[in-house]
Amino acid sequence: MQPSHARLLELDFFRGLVMLVIVVDHIGGSLLSRLTLHAYAFNDAADVFVFLGGYAAACAYLSLEARRGERAARQRFARRAGELYRGFLVTAALMLAISAVFAAARVDAPNLAARDLRDLIAMPAQTLWDVVSLRRQPYLASVLPMYVGFALATPLVVPLATRKPWPLLAASAAVWGAAGQAANWLPSVDQASWHFNPLAWQFVFVLGALARCQPFYQRIRAVRGASALSAAAIGIVLYLASIKLMGANDWRAFASKPDVGWLRVVNFVAIAWLAAEMTCRGWVGWLARKLGWINRIGRAGLVSFVAGAGISLVVDSILYALTGGRLHVPLGLVADAAAILALTAASHLHARPAPARMAAAAS
Repeated sequence: MQPSHARLLELDFFRGLVMLVIVVDHIGGSLLSRLTLHAYAFNDAADVFVFLGGYAAACAYLSLEARRGERAARQRFARRAGELYRGFLVTAALMLAISAVFAAARVDAPNLAARDLRDLIAMPAQTLWDVVSLRRQPYLASVLPMYVGFALATPLVVPLATRKPWPLLAASAAVWGAAGQAANWLPSVDQASWHFNPLAWQFVFVLGALARCQPFYQRIRAVRGASALSAAAIGIVLYLASIKLMGANDWRAFASKPDVGWLRVVNFVAIAWLAAEMTCRGWVGWLARKLGWINRIGRAGLVSFVAGAGISLVVDSILYALTGGRLHVPLGLVADAAAILALTAASHLHARPAPARMAAAAS
């Protein structure tokens, strides 16, 4: 059940590509964001990010369990939860610091954490406690709290995904179905909803873990007439893309992002099936070998996410200051290029050997 080196290469490629898409999608005047998934589907890079997180977590857990035993795997994911929590705190601090710098420069970009910054100035102790206790999640830091829960749940999810996949899927779907009603249980400031309800998003994470632990795709693909499923997936993707492009707002209610609406899941599963087809045909592996810099971004994982969050907010705010929020093609392209280059540089620095990084820091 251990994935091949090629599969890990493809996983890194997908993760790196998603990181890049997340960065440009959060730049208001980006030109590239008009070509990314959210423009043509009822889901976006977040669904791919969480699904790949489940897949990668299952890979890591099974590999560690095989080499060092179940206890070591459990302990590693407990530590991983701590790393993700610290990543949340760093990202939250970064969002507030960047917002403070632009506020001092009198830039009122829409994505700055203006309210959180005002509260921090007015009641610093309470605001900091709100962040530490996850009640307050400034802007792009909001995706990480659910990942803390996913890391803690991995030692339960992966063994079930391996031995009892159908009960796990049923239980996960039941929790997803009740997630909207349970959202009020989550700690928050002024009863505000979480941007990512972990009780809903766990379903996408579990789908990723199941994709790693169970050969569902391979079994279905081996069945006679399975090509009809690929045709159906193409039909679903094209049909939903046409609806999205026509601006059918009535459908958006079924594609809720905080609670992962059912239409969002259907759209994602169809896209995931086609991505699996491209992977099996070797197309993704070919791209991954040609575009190693994207793989490096994927391998950096949490570092890439934190860096990308800061980069996108800085670039978005500068672009807004220059354009007043209006579309400007040349500056939009410059912003995209700057963000991609900055994230690539961050992943490259992280990939350097530790002595080289220490020498660079000392110089």
